[in-house]
Amino acid sequence: LGVDYETVSDCNPGIIYCAITGYGQTGSFKDRAGHDVNYLSTAGILELVGPETGPPTIPGVQFADIAGGSMNAVVGILLALYHRKTTGKGQYIDISMTDGLLGYLSLPHFFRLNAGKEPQRSQDLLSHRYACYNTYETADGGFIAIGAVENRFWKQLCEMLGVPDYSELQYDEHRRMEIITTIRTIFKMKSTDEWDEFLGVSDVCYSRVYSLKEVLHLPLFLEREMVVPVTNRDGTVSQALGIPVKMSESPGSIRTPPDSFGESSEVILRGLGYTPEQIRDFRRDGIV
Repeated sequence: LGVDYETVSDCNPGIIYCAITGYGQTGSFKDRAGHDVNYLSTAGILELVGPETGPPTIPGVQFADIAGGSMNAVVGILLALYHRKTTGKGQYIDISMTDGLLGYLSLPHFFRLNAGKEPQRSQDLLSHRYACYNTYETADGGFIAIGAVENRFWKQLCEMLGVPDYSELQYDEHRRMEIITTIRTIFKMKSTDEWDEFLGVSDVCYSRVYSLKEVLHLPLFLEREMVVPVTNRDGTVSQALGIPVKMSESPGSIRTPPDSFGESSEVILRGLGYTPEQIRDFRRDGIV
């Protein structure tokens, strides 16, 4: 197409050119096809997600695409802009989504190097091994997440749950399953709302596990303008996700709604040379 980096940089040496791919522009995987789940598994993250037995659990969000790819691309472009400001030179940025994910294994890698143990699914500090960092089902089928890593939080939680003897056994390997089982039983005694009210008066690093439907109405995100109203092209109003980077001098805003399913199909098909009659036939036959 004549828009590769070498061609465009010959025209403009200051150009900043960013390529985002699954496995990067070099290496034996550079031409391999893939999607988010493939990059997660190749980077070793998928092996750490899910229950101890059974297959790894695929997250329902695009970690590789966003955290591994686009976020690193933004950082790279900003660095390149600063470099160009000081040197006048542009550069080529090679972003591999899989590379980006590997960086998230820094803590498991650190423990592996220093403890001499391979990380195991649901058997590490940050994945269900201990009661202080775990999830618990409630009486109505909801879940409460506990992240009481520091002993001061764990001690307070134990006092509130009526098991003060466990406060000094936070990371006890011999009794950890006993502690987890006991606390699971305790959390099953009240509903999610009841636990939310009970724990909400304390500072024990707890949160309820919200569904997407609940998140869209959560005061936190409404107050932070992370869920905002947007007027659709047909005049109806729906909810859109806001901008997480809050800037004092140049705040962003959501100005236009996203397309609904198939909303731009006709425009795209016309751009590809299809006639109105052909497009009508496509709709009639269920092609679009």
